[in-house]
Amino acid sequence: MIIDYRSDTVTKPGKEMLEAMFSAPVGDDVFGEDPSINSLETLSAEMFGMENALFCPSGTMTNQIAIKCHTQPGDEVICDTSSHIYQYEGGGIASNSGASVKLLNGNRGRLTAAEVSGGINADDIHKARTTLVSLENTSNRGGGSCYEMEELKSIRKVCDEHNLILHLDGARLFNALVAKEQSAKEYGETFHSISICLSKSLGCPVGSLVIGTKDFISKARRVRKAFGGGMRQAGHLAAAGIYALKNNIDRLTIDHQHAQLLAEALRKKDFVGEVLPVETNIVIFSVKDIFTPVSLVAKMKEEGIYWYAISPTQVRIVTHLDVTPAMIQQTIDVIDSL
Repeated sequence: MIIDYRSDTVTKPGKEMLEAMFSAPVGDDVFGEDPSINSLETLSAEMFGMENALFCPSGTMTNQIAIKCHTQPGDEVICDTSSHIYQYEGGGIASNSGASVKLLNGNRGRLTAAEVSGGINADDIHKARTTLVSLENTSNRGGGSCYEMEELKSIRKVCDEHNLILHLDGARLFNALVAKEQSAKEYGETFHSISICLSKSLGCPVGSLVIGTKDFISKARRVRKAFGGGMRQAGHLAAAGIYALKNNIDRLTIDHQHAQLLAEALRKKDFVGEVLPVETNIVIFSVKDIFTPVSLVAKMKEEGIYWYAISPTQVRIVTHLDVTPAMIQQTIDVIDSL
């Protein structure tokens, strides 16, 4: 048996999700005629109290569509140095939008209003025009760290004062909503656009949504087509998203509890250095002494347990809905034996 903690993207659809996918009514989405996709877009927009949404193949695409819609070539995007849009989206900010990036060093991937304010360029022809602020919640490289709502509102205030757009890469936003007991509608009131992934913590096989105003989504639909993201009878995929939004959010607390248990076991080992604070379903820890991240990952793989070396010093573990309590206990037993 393989126990795979490399990412929450490795989940497979369960029986109920598959049944929803098989029975979904479909149509041609480029013509706007897929009823399952239309229902998913309406459901997600209503959850956040926003006007409309657009279904896309990936979170990278939804983020890149938002950046393209919100900027002009030569503009500058403010984000944390560890953010997904900068680290893991293939240089898309430059290649897709012709924009530059102002990288800020936040706290485990999270920025403050003061840091954002300090990163805004003056109105100077020598400088790129600051146009967009992009935040990530939860922060992947921050170990699943979450923002406090008051800080997000303070950042929005800074954006309003400087006429900036505020976008959220919410790939794992539902983990933050559950962990912080926050309201989706408050996020809709705070951000101009939001990207959410269905294929991570919510367990869908594929798919993400970008949410915003009707005008923004109309523009986003054109950009999606230009990016090659227009889909036809994709309602079978959308049906998985509808099922996930209705059934897989509240259970995220189980993943968070599992991550805490693994972190507790790791903290007892001499070969483990710093374990980042665990707020959601991601555990990031440093490795020392008898192991390197690569050798530790290889050792665990011998036991049928898949971890991920994310840097020369750190390993990442991600819990998800396909990880059972028995698997957690088996993993802890292996950790204890090392």
